[in-house]
Amino acid sequence: MNILVNLAGLMLMALVVWWFWLSRRKTAAPSATHEATIIVEDGVYTPASIRANAGESLTLHFERRDPSPCAEQVIFQGLDTSEFLETGKTTTLTLNNLPAGTYRFTCQMQMYQGTLIVD
Repeated sequence: MNILVNLAGLMLMALVVWWFWLSRRKTAAPSATHEATIIVEDGVYTPASIRANAGESLTLHFERRDPSPCAEQVIFQGLDTSEFLETGKTTTLTLNNLPAGTYRFTCQMQMYQGTLIVD
């Protein structure tokens, strides 16, 4: 009986790791934009990939629908930018003069994940 419980626990842990860190959600290649709305819900950012032009400003509207504490902050690695998101409200974040590169944006626990591609 202990073996079955341990196996079930290991399978559940593997599923959690796959869901949050290893799965790649299929999305169409985004086109460059100056403004985008991102829905924060059910453990994901939608859309999870945004493309912008280097040297230009990008305005992002984060609509937080998920009451999970993990969803309360978005952090842009490599841009030294973060913002707290209120539940049930839209928070606007403007990134000015973006340098070319690929930047991850995540929640503080890195369970919600997205990518900002600047060309």
